[in-house]
Amino acid sequence: MLQKIALLFLVTAGIMNSFYASATIPDSSLVIKKTTDFKVNGEGNAANWSAAQWFDITVQKGPNQPGPGKAFPTKVKIMYSEKGIYFLFDCTDQRLTATIMEDFGALFKEDVVEVFLWPDTAVPIYLEYEVSPLNYELPILVPNMNGKAQGWKPWHYDDRNRVQHATSAQGGQKKSMAAVEGWKAEFFIPYVLMNPIVPSIPKSGTKWRGNFYRIDYDSETAYYSWQKTGGSFHEFKKFGTLIFE
Repeated sequence: MLQKIALLFLVTAGIMNSFYASATIPDSSLVIKKTTDFKVNGEGNAANWSAAQWFDITVQKGPNQPGPGKAFPTKVKIMYSEKGIYFLFDCTDQRLTATIMEDFGALFKEDVVEVFLWPDTAVPIYLEYEVSPLNYELPILVPNMNGKAQGWKPWHYDDRNRVQHATSAQGGQKKSMAAVEGWKAEFFIPYVLMNPIVPSIPKSGTKWRGNFYRIDYDSETAYYSWQKTGGSFHEFKKFGTLIFE
């Protein structure tokens, strides 16, 4: 009788541990559906997006923060094609804290969404792509050697390898410091931009590592992420796994 009780206890404990683990630890993998190529417009209303599922990114502690900032709902969709990867961010907001009016600026110091892609885990080099509500961009390759990271801009950046990107504002005007209800960012990153760190064009079953972020600068700065880090978005060993369907 005691053996049966002990066995029942172990089974119950295992079930409860599994439940709590699944309830508190976010899934670290994401399946990306394939699509034909389409034009982005910042609204995310292309019919292709209907095949993709939204997933949430949520607040975490940022650098030197005692706790996470105020959260607004933020969701993301991803799809891939033979030529590159599509992203759609939908960010609830109250104000467009954006004054930088140039590409390759320090966009992370204002409202921004960010994508980090690490295609080849044999080398500590990944793509960082940022876009602001005003549709200014920052595409860089980041070599990260033992925690020392440096961003490098594309030498040639033209129609052959340029990111297609567009943004829109909801409930207000798309202008600096405007009161809004939210904003969207839609962009397409071609594989050719990431040469030479893309070993080959992804096919069904290919796996990359990556993470997705947002920074919002309303009354208090809020840092959002898919997979949580210790504060720095550049903790690439904590990236999740992207599985190409």
